[in-house]
Amino acid sequence: MNGIINVLKPAGMTSFDVVSHLRRVAGQKKIGHTGTLDPSAVGVLPICLGSATRAIEFIIDKDKVYRAELTLGSATDTQDSSGNVIFSGRVDADENRIAEVIMSFVGETDQLPPMYSAIKIDGKKLYQLARQGETVERQPRKITIYDIRILRIWEATERLPGNVAGSVPQPEVQVKKALFEVHCSKGTYIRTLCHDIGEKIGCGGHMSFLIRTRAGRYDLDSALTLEEIKKLALNKELESRLISAETVFDDFESIHLSEKEAFKYNNGVWLKINYQKDDTNPFIRVYDYNNIFLGIGEIFNNGQDTCLKSKKFFIKD
Repeated sequence: MNGIINVLKPAGMTSFDVVSHLRRVAGQKKIGHTGTLDPSAVGVLPICLGSATRAIEFIIDKDKVYRAELTLGSATDTQDSSGNVIFSGRVDADENRIAEVIMSFVGETDQLPPMYSAIKIDGKKLYQLARQGETVERQPRKITIYDIRILRIWEATERLPGNVAGSVPQPEVQVKKALFEVHCSKGTYIRTLCHDIGEKIGCGGHMSFLIRTRAGRYDLDSALTLEEIKKLALNKELESRLISAETVFDDFESIHLSEKEAFKYNNGVWLKINYQKDDTNPFIRVYDYNNIFLGIGEIFNNGQDTCLKSKKFFIKD
């Protein structure tokens, strides 16, 4: 099978868990996810099968949309509600101040990746080091928050996560919460955003809920649960529900090749072309003379001519 399944990832599973599950359900060896989603988070997780795995790097680069709940009054070591409290403070900020701080993160900024993440340093994943009690130096990464839409801010009484030792239950305390939607670039950690908001307010904060509502063009409306996917596979209907890899590149310009050009292109030959792109993206959708999608090409200048070479084929295995 070749195509994309837009999975509605449940809480409690890692992205790799979902891939392993679908590998068995679909009977597919060549399969991969398009970027990790925290185990506690739910939402859109496109999974690529067969030749569509060649599109993974492009999907990962797409922007994302999340809906998150921020709890103010405590910060945790994991920056979400699964961790232990490392700081707690009184929330004196009113609704206007909380909204002001949240919105101050819109734009391009540097974000320090959390220790509890899958980023590798010297061959080891950060969360593995964190579980051993180690903290290592990380380099901030450029991210962009395109927009934040605050849906609600309210007060609540709840029992916070365990303390640093993780054994003594915390008393119920008064906290403030905010529910908001974030449209952001790849590589953005929403729990780090929640942590940083709490730090800027001065009371501590952590992410208490997260759902990814969109990854690139794939949203909740087209997402399938694991139960739905299993049923489709049992009825031998799963292949008919796969989304074409071509959809990943809907926002790319396109070019059609003649029969002679297509033959050369499919055999890895660079083509001199008469084409002027309208944007700065060097990649372009390539079709043959029968309007069959061949893959993604790259337009470049060799010093004299505008040329086209293949970046990814989607008709060959």
